[in-house]
Amino acid sequence: MTDLSNARPILMFDSGIGGLTVLREARVLMPDRRFVYVADDAAFPYGAWEEPALRAHILELFGKLLDRFSPAISVIACNTASTLVIDALRERFPGHPFVGTVPAIKPAAERTRSGLVSVLATPGTVKRQYTRDLIGKWAQKCHVRLVGSDNLAGLAEVYMREGFVDEEAVRAEIAPCFVAHDELRTDIVVLACTHYPFLANRMRKTAPWPVDWLDPAEAIARRALSLLADAETSQRGEALPEGADLAVFTSKRVDFPTRRLMQGFGLAIS
Repeated sequence: MTDLSNARPILMFDSGIGGLTVLREARVLMPDRRFVYVADDAAFPYGAWEEPALRAHILELFGKLLDRFSPAISVIACNTASTLVIDALRERFPGHPFVGTVPAIKPAAERTRSGLVSVLATPGTVKRQYTRDLIGKWAQKCHVRLVGSDNLAGLAEVYMREGFVDEEAVRAEIAPCFVAHDELRTDIVVLACTHYPFLANRMRKTAPWPVDWLDPAEAIARRALSLLADAETSQRGEALPEGADLAVFTSKRVDFPTRRLMQGFGLAIS
């Protein structure tokens, strides 16, 4: 096996800790790679931003991140950011490969038996035309309900840091996903926020009936792996610490539960 421990890192980007679900899958597929995980917690939650301001913020931030780390590839492990700014990132940095994260509407449409599919996302992803275009392209024969949750990403952050979550709050957030029409019922819920898989067990427990919770993390990791072969060059950025991968929090404020969580994922705080 080729030793890639000193190769240029893969950058994982999210507004918070949700992208750790993608990092987990990427490490399975690419165990010899180094990773830089960037949590833009200073700007969390993205849903509170106006779109032009958030787009400008992410573009400016990526200019600094690419200069600092010179990653081989960047994974935008955030549906809200991807649906808003992935095209602008590719235009601004044409020599750098980006992998986006968009709602898994195509595989949901292919798998559903009832034709009733729900997309559970942040309000920003729900209102994005990009999401509606995916539905128009891949799910014309399905009834797709878009459910925008104001609170699930925050609940996931609390759960991962503190180890508990209000199950009734989870139940209330997922309830609109469940649709019954005649004898048909929703059978697939697309988890269109990388935070949400952390709460999948609580969602299963509080759901009114069993559904397939569609988590795109593995597919994102596979896409990143497929692009890596063409992304290697000799250019290097900041050296990573020996052993652990790196975690960067844009707020530069990391409390003890967060530090412990990052250590559990094998990440050293920058």
